[in-house]
Amino acid sequence: MSTITMQEIVARFNNALQQEIQQRKVKLPYACCLSTVGLDGFPNARFVSLKEVLDGKFVVTGALTSRKGIEIEEDNKVALTFWWPETAQQVRIQGVASQLPDVLADQYFSERNRESQIVSTVSQQGAILDDLRILGQQFEQLAQQPDTRGIPRPENWGAYAIAPLRIEFLVFSEARFHDRTLYELTDSGWTAVKLQP
Repeated sequence: MSTITMQEIVARFNNALQQEIQQRKVKLPYACCLSTVGLDGFPNARFVSLKEVLDGKFVVTGALTSRKGIEIEEDNKVALTFWWPETAQQVRIQGVASQLPDVLADQYFSERNRESQIVSTVSQQGAILDDLRILGQQFEQLAQQPDTRGIPRPENWGAYAIAPLRIEFLVFSEARFHDRTLYELTDSGWTAVKLQP
């Protein structure tokens, strides 16, 4: 077992991400699976987009009133999983999610394309859909308005920072002896150990 800093772990993560971006034949290298503890005790998982790594924390966004938002509010222990096929790497993160200030949520929302902003405004993510046409009409009404000041961030849309407690990198090998490194936060700092494949 050895010690390591969060900065070194983030540097490894960013390096692996850049390798994937350089080799990727398809989009979405920032896509990751966010897992939460369901209100019924079952795990829930869905794909989201990593916005950035901010001060050693992994930032994701979305509707605060969606199932993931409600579940994070109830139990903020979450997991993120990345799979990068071009470089045959997997990254698993376990940590604690906390809501970021509105000023940062505003910034992330402003960086979305206009269509995504409109969908987030007219849709109550995860609610039962009675009539898709009505939702489409609401979208068109907002889309046709002059884009003078941009679309304001809905109150129920926010950002979460996930402070990691464990991060595991797995680099696949055709020989099946995959390279697994587990970084774990302890009272004395981050430690690194190799795991059997």
